[in-house]
Amino acid sequence: MQGKERSDRDGSTALLLIDFMNPLDFDGADALAPHAVEAAKRAQVLRERMRREGAPIIYANDNFGRWESDFDAVVESCIARGGASAAMAALLAPQKGDRSVLKPRHSAFFGTPLEFLLDELDVDRLVLTGLAADSCIMFTAHDAYLREYDLWIPADCVASEQEAWRRDALAYMARVMKARVDPAPAD
Repeated sequence: MQGKERSDRDGSTALLLIDFMNPLDFDGADALAPHAVEAAKRAQVLRERMRREGAPIIYANDNFGRWESDFDAVVESCIARGGASAAMAALLAPQKGDRSVLKPRHSAFFGTPLEFLLDELDVDRLVLTGLAADSCIMFTAHDAYLREYDLWIPADCVASEQEAWRRDALAYMARVMKARVDPAPAD
């Protein structure tokens, strides 16, 4: 990172929506689906609030092994699937000005230009929402913490296949990564 250390900057906060555009076609998806839709509903409210405040909205999504696809294609395929995938896509469809990165693995930082984007936007605080708290959210939070971002992971805007996994992941991220994990305020 060039210039001042991240902790010395007065940057902005960005919202990351992680893996909400999801075909839910893996083992455990049936258990995750209802929790995922509820988290998407809460994340939609938070997204609109942060949009009004001028925060950058960034989608970080798996490419699901489709190296020729782009983010719009991922969104369209989720809408076409119906069910919980379409419900999340309808709730959280990107809007003009939103940004996106496709990720090949669990962390939104690994193999993506996310860090460069955040630097360009002068971001030093991240709000992580999405799926799954005990996997992609945790891997992203680890990488963000190592890069000295302040973290807020709203407990009601993330989901896991099992409630205990979500709860344990949030407790771990609060303890180890010093993340805030309080729920998003209701509007």
